[in-house]
Amino acid sequence: MLLRTIRSKLAFAVVALGVAIGCGGGLKLRLVNQSAAKPSNVAVYFAVDTSSGEPVPGLTADKFVIYEDGQKVSEYESKQTILNPTVAAAHYTLLLVDMSGSIVESKSAPAVVDAASKFTAKVGKHQKVAVAAFDGSPELTGIVPFTESGSAAQGGLDKLTTFKPKDPSTNLHGAVVEGLKVLRKALDAEPKPLKFGTLVVFTDGTDRANRVSRDDMKKAISDDKHKDFEIYAIGVGAEMKDSKLDEIGKSGTVLEADPNKTQLAFDKIATRIEGVTQRYYLLSYCTPSRAGEHEVTIEAKTDKGSGSLKYRFKADGFGPNCDPNTPPPFDLAHPVDPKGGGASGSVKGSVKVEAK
Repeated sequence: MLLRTIRSKLAFAVVALGVAIGCGGGLKLRLVNQSAAKPSNVAVYFAVDTSSGEPVPGLTADKFVIYEDGQKVSEYESKQTILNPTVAAAHYTLLLVDMSGSIVESKSAPAVVDAASKFTAKVGKHQKVAVAAFDGSPELTGIVPFTESGSAAQGGLDKLTTFKPKDPSTNLHGAVVEGLKVLRKALDAEPKPLKFGTLVVFTDGTDRANRVSRDDMKKAISDDKHKDFEIYAIGVGAEMKDSKLDEIGKSGTVLEADPNKTQLAFDKIATRIEGVTQRYYLLSYCTPSRAGEHEVTIEAKTDKGSGSLKYRFKADGFGPNCDPNTPPPFDLAHPVDPKGGGASGSVKGSVKVEAK
């Protein structure tokens, strides 16, 4: 087994990422977006990783300490809470499955379908997942549309067991390009303010159809419309040694020469995606401030270390009767970083939030 280039990049967000990054002893907090709204609600959406880039999931509200202008804000006064991120953010994963002649004729399709089914069940607990198949044809074949229903996904995947390729060749490069378009279109139609996309590509070989060049595929991957997507590649089979799949799997690539390890390869990527999704937190609280501009520091403390981020907001006109469970009105017209940052960005300055 070869596990390559697993990197901790935030998936695509409509807002720009990483403008304010706090680094402490072992943890890195990355700001995604924030909101300050009347009566006195403050909310921040951010990611937590270890200093080595591994996601840190499962933190509860008591693991975070909030400071305003250097003074600790009482958790009892602020009623700080972790909201379900799904109230403001949507995560989409598209799985592309190679069903070219080499897969179908080798009788390995049942193992691939089983692995894809388990992958969908695992990732589908936290994201909307869709599945499409590709062969040598120029277009993808939709198998399962984006859904949050595990049963619907499982029913759709049964179609793969009897899949017959229209063209036995392998249009790998073309499938990646088309998959990026499908993912982009789905995210554009999603009404939630924060949107993240992940593309996962499974294949047993290399591109044989030559419908799309490697260079054109790489251009599509780096295009502004897709550059913030997480993209993973899973390769299983004898051709993996010279597959260059890491050009596709910029976020992570798993290669296995042994077809009996197909499930293992899928599970490694599923586990990675699960962790990446759960690194995000939506922390909400009621500020005691009633006027003026203030600097907020959010500090995370765990057994893996600590870290913090800072940003600024205005509290003019704020008052009582705040409910921290109110979904935040994130401002997408004025994103954190208009240029579109990334997970590996550096501190670029303070962030100001206007009350709405």
